[in-house]
Parts: sequence; structure tokens; C-alpha cells
Amino acid sequence: MQMRQYRYRVTLEQLTDSHGVPTDRKPLQFEVGNHDDIISVVTWIRSRGDFSSQAEAAAFGVGLKLFGGAILANKDDPLLSSFLPQLYQFVKDFKAGSSDIQGKE
Repeated sequence: MQMRQYRYRVTLEQLTDSHGVPTDRKPLQFEVGNHDDIISVVTWIRSRGDFSSQAEAAAFGVGLKLFGGAILANKDDPLLSSFLPQLYQFVKDFKAGSSDIQGKE
């Protein structure tokens, strides 16, 4: 039985190159599913105040959810599945509000 998913269209538009020169590259666009409401997750992350800007908080939230979703969707791949324990621990620590996990090793 497949888990119900939220569906998203992700668009990444390059505004400038690494020298600040505007570009006119075609945006990268794809659709993806995720078991979480990513917009609500980003709202929650922004409210925590862990990042220096709202944009960084949004990038982190979207990136983490897409990264985690891709790993879970491909958990039969030995390389990706080897990362699952660390991903689970990181998410657990982040949800707990731990910004200093040095002593947990």
C-alpha cells in the first residue's frame, strides 16, 4: 500500500551566474511527492529562528524534505540506505531543538 503524499511542483530559476551576471537559463522544474506538508514544515523552521534569514530557513526546509524523500524512495539502494540512520538521528535532534549535539557522540 502506497503512503498518501502531498504533490509539489518545484521550480529553480537561476538569476545570476557566480559573478553576478544575470542569466537567461531555462528554469529547472519537476514534480515530486512527499509525505509531509513541506510548506508547513518551512513555516515551522522559520519560526524557530535557527537561521540568519527566512530564505535560508526555507532553503534548508525544502532541501531537507526533498533530500530525505529521495533517500526514502530509494532505500533499497545500498549507498543511500547506509545514510538512513544518520538522517533519522539528525531529524530527531533537529525536531528536539538541539543545535549543540557535540556531547552526543
